[in-house]
Amino acid sequence: MNLNFFDRKGSLVKINHEDDMAASKLAEGILSLIPAYTARPIVFVCIGTDRSTGDSLGPLIGTFLEEKSISPFTVYGTLDDPIHAVNLEEKLAEIKQKHFNPFIVGIDACLGRLKSVGTIQIASGPVKPGAGVNKELPEVGDIHITGIVNVSGFMEFFVLQNTRLNLVVKMAKTIANGIHETSVLLPRQQTINEFKWDFGQEQTT
Repeated sequence: MNLNFFDRKGSLVKINHEDDMAASKLAEGILSLIPAYTARPIVFVCIGTDRSTGDSLGPLIGTFLEEKSISPFTVYGTLDDPIHAVNLEEKLAEIKQKHFNPFIVGIDACLGRLKSVGTIQIASGPVKPGAGVNKELPEVGDIHITGIVNVSGFMEFFVLQNTRLNLVVKMAKTIANGIHETSVLLPRQQTINEFKWDFGQEQTT
């Protein structure tokens, strides 16, 4: 299973998936971590498998994103073509071959404290797939998004298999909506930043 085990105390943003503004808050969080002037292609890597309810968060997000227009972003990892423990290294190599120096956003499910179940987390740095089930897998992403789908601490494989699909689908839809909103807002933000930079240059000459 591609799974993160612990709540990340250093998370920049934590959002309850039931918050009416969850998608917008997620978009704001992603935008705050994407470099303002980057020319790097932005790639979302959704990790997980449809063979486990709890671990299907990533491929569900990827599938929902495929149904939306998210240009200039690219997404990998869907229900039809999942990225999981067996093919993760191969898929990462493929992505880096197709995209020159990509800015990668890693997405994965995780287990955490009971009070945190249903929380979406965004932070800088890579996601660490498999950490909760003692698998050594490559770290993924310049930044990452994780969704806490169930409680950690005991029989993680069993917990994942018995995670409510309803919760996972709702979280996946919220995250996909947030990424779609990011794709709409990013070009506007870059235009505003360019205007501010140009205006500042004129003022200082």
